[in-house]
Amino acid sequence: MIFFSLLITLALEHYRPLKQPLPHYVTFAQYARLLQDKLDGGESFHGLLAWSAGVLPFVLGVWLAGSWLNDMGSLPGLAWSVGVLYFTMGFRYYSLIAEEIADKLRSGNLAEARQMLETWRGGETAELGEHEIASLTIEQVFSHSHRQMFGVLFWFVLLGPAGAVLYRLSSILSRRWIESSPAYSEVAAKAFHLINWLPARLTGLTYAVAGNFEDAMYCWRTQPHAWPEPEESIVLAAGAGAMGVKLGQPLNMGGQWITRAEIGLGEEPDADQIDSTVSMVWRGLLVWLVIGLLVLVASWAA
Repeated sequence: MIFFSLLITLALEHYRPLKQPLPHYVTFAQYARLLQDKLDGGESFHGLLAWSAGVLPFVLGVWLAGSWLNDMGSLPGLAWSVGVLYFTMGFRYYSLIAEEIADKLRSGNLAEARQMLETWRGGETAELGEHEIASLTIEQVFSHSHRQMFGVLFWFVLLGPAGAVLYRLSSILSRRWIESSPAYSEVAAKAFHLINWLPARLTGLTYAVAGNFEDAMYCWRTQPHAWPEPEESIVLAAGAGAMGVKLGQPLNMGGQWITRAEIGLGEEPDADQIDSTVSMVWRGLLVWLVIGLLVLVASWAA
């Protein structure tokens, strides 16, 4: 059922990709803010309580609903798995944004490319040049392909729809609470670190297989320590190495230069490499599909 759920979800995403703003994301973000306002007492216990209230009821609800639907028959269970995966995975709409930014860069329309990147990523983009826009766009593609596809798929395979919800909500809280009090930001970051540890390494390995394996593994071994988020650094370093592109270089934002560690190897990023990055991510997904198909065939033959 897992393999067929993924195939159907990918078909749905192709013909009806989600569009921003995502209503379910907006609603959960409001709920996360409510928890922060009502439960933040400055202690780690309050952060743990808020994280539990923000994640566990939804995970339990999805698991109970899935169990009930599976008892009704394979078709209702499949429909539930597809629905949950469709609303938690959702990489297609981000890949479309990246492709549109690449088109703007190729046509020389930097102003619209900057605006699209700013809307997607946040932060000031007025001073960014072509290579800087391409670099940040590629970083966004790598990060979102992990957080909204490969990481979700790992936990979906492991725990079913409840696992996909566990990963996505944990990912959202780790970002939503990053600038809140330490009681919240530390708990959310530590929880997502535990949940994300293995999926991040599998994503890095996926990029290596889908791209230049030797360069990806070299960057993975030597560069992640220079990036602030340990799991994301593996994803970005392996992805940049697999693509043969330099990322993470200093940026001129708002008239000020922001120093960032350089990761990756090879060329300065451009519009064509944005498209190549999206293509490599889909090749990585194809690797997962092939492995899933082999497992399915082996289970039928057993």
